[in-house]
Amino acid sequence: MTLLTRTDADHIAHLTLNSPDNLNALSDAMLVALQTELDALKTDKTIRAVILSGAGKAFCAGHDLKEMQAARQNADGGTVAWRDLFDRCATMMQTVQSLPQPVIAQVHGIATAAGCQLVATCDMAVAADTTRFGVNGVNIGLFCSTPMVALTRNVPRKQAFEMLTTGRFLLASEAREIGLINRTVPDSELAQHTRDLALTVAQKLPAAVTYGKEAFYAQAQMTTADAYAYTGDVMVQNMADVQTNEGITAFLEKRPPNWT
Repeated sequence: MTLLTRTDADHIAHLTLNSPDNLNALSDAMLVALQTELDALKTDKTIRAVILSGAGKAFCAGHDLKEMQAARQNADGGTVAWRDLFDRCATMMQTVQSLPQPVIAQVHGIATAAGCQLVATCDMAVAADTTRFGVNGVNIGLFCSTPMVALTRNVPRKQAFEMLTTGRFLLASEAREIGLINRTVPDSELAQHTRDLALTVAQKLPAAVTYGKEAFYAQAQMTTADAYAYTGDVMVQNMADVQTNEGITAFLEKRPPNWT
């Protein structure tokens, strides 16, 4: 079985985690498959938006605990394998945000631990209104420290800390209220709503979205003064793009842009 499938249409790449028997856990093999596909998307000029979903009953249940426990049998007690696992997972998560294309999570069932981290990492997220979200590691004695990085960059700190220390599941409506996801929709409409959002993004000038996505994450780590200086330079670069000139000219002439 192919662990990760990809279908392309209308300048949108749809990646599907395809390991339903373990709720699409981020196993070693799944991380390799995701990293490989994301690396390929970096230079794919035909793709303007990416959808990430899960097959079966859930979006993603986090890391594969059976694999993690098996590593205890190693000579070092598992520490080398675990360090490698979390390093590779962190690289994959950061690759999602470094892609030139916006990545939209299409979430259903549950998104827990590193699965919730993946939702928080994606640039946008649409969820079925029956979805539950959690960083539940504390319930089994393993605090979700790496998922915490993405979570605390998405939601207010007190809500994040409550999730992390209680292990409580959030309903989709609560996840929307605190900003973990963009919107909730009926399960039967999830795929269409996510695709509609991706199509909206894919119809924009790719260069402008690429400039904007990179700047979005970069400026968030800066002081206000540095952020304004940096984004001013980005605006200049964007304005100098010949396709931007066409877009502005078309707007002023009240016609659709002829982007090539």
